[in-house]
Amino acid sequence: MNVIFPIIFLIAAAIFLISDPEGFLPALLTGGEKAATLSLALLASYCIWLGFFKVMEQSGLADNLARRLKRPLGALFRSSDGEALKCAGQNMAANFLGLPGAPTPLGIQATQKFLAAKNGYAADMLFVLNATSLQLLPTTAIALRAAAGSASPADIFLPTLLATLASSLIGAGLVYLTRRRA
Repeated sequence: MNVIFPIIFLIAAAIFLISDPEGFLPALLTGGEKAATLSLALLASYCIWLGFFKVMEQSGLADNLARRLKRPLGALFRSSDGEALKCAGQNMAANFLGLPGAPTPLGIQATQKFLAAKNGYAADMLFVLNATSLQLLPTTAIALRAAAGSASPADIFLPTLLATLASSLIGAGLVYLTRRRA
């Protein structure tokens, strides 16, 4: 990827320079300005939500929530591994709250623990639930819409909730239906 993107950029820049030499520099500067604005908006969103999740962890709220969800998550993932279920629960909670970036290390930890326990079903279910990502607060999409100048960036709340709920239910159902019978 470190080679492909620069090559694509250089080819596109050469084509743009040939087709519209006067528009190249203004387009480059405008694109850079938009990229910086978007990056700052996403950075602010990431900082707020990752900080919120860190406060949840340090206050013990995340552990308390994981303990309360241990039984339903154990049934969902067909596992009794408390540490793996804790990581999976925190991963799903971070996804549910739309905390960008926070679920990834937790999901990797949970998957490693499920696979170490030879529970491929749980790893598959966690993968699908992460891919479908049931979200109550789509913070990244709202931040992107706000950075793009949307008049009401949070209007996607209900459609996102319904779409991610449907995709999560369908995905979990398909994992359940296609599981290997032991």
